[in-house]
Amino acid sequence: CLRPMLAPHLYEYMRELGRLLLRPIRFFEVGPCFRKESESARHAGEFTMLNLVEMGLPDGLDKKARLLEIGGKILDAAGIKDWRMESEESAVYGDTLDFTDAAGLELASAAMGPLPMDAAWGITDDWLGVGFGLERLTMTALNEPCLAKTARSFTHLDGIGLRL
Repeated sequence: CLRPMLAPHLYEYMRELGRLLLRPIRFFEVGPCFRKESESARHAGEFTMLNLVEMGLPDGLDKKARLLEIGGKILDAAGIKDWRMESEESAVYGDTLDFTDAAGLELASAAMGPLPMDAAWGITDDWLGVGFGLERLTMTALNEPCLAKTARSFTHLDGIGLRL
């Protein structure tokens, strides 16, 4: 969660909701994300992200266990079996946790804070968040070999090529 493409928007929500609401604060956001990376059958430059964030957590909460609980609910609801949570190093967020399918495909990435960069946004509370790539989640749930049938597209409709 809080990837570079959505971080300013989420930080704005965290700051404003933190000013108005009692803790803990839980919210979600669904929106398009863009990455300047190569595209492939399993990787899109644009995708849809579901972010789930909790802020102002109680003292002593096991944040990793809470992320496992939240992520597990989404993956179980999607009917994905044999998923796992793995540690991953991030240049921006330090240690992150990725949710992957049985083949190792990343379905979600999770982070915990506060992080050193949070103070610049006015965020001082403990928080956790997980961001799911909905196209990959759907691709895995439907056992599709590539994103074409699950991604938004101007060249495919329901996975069928529009080049007639």
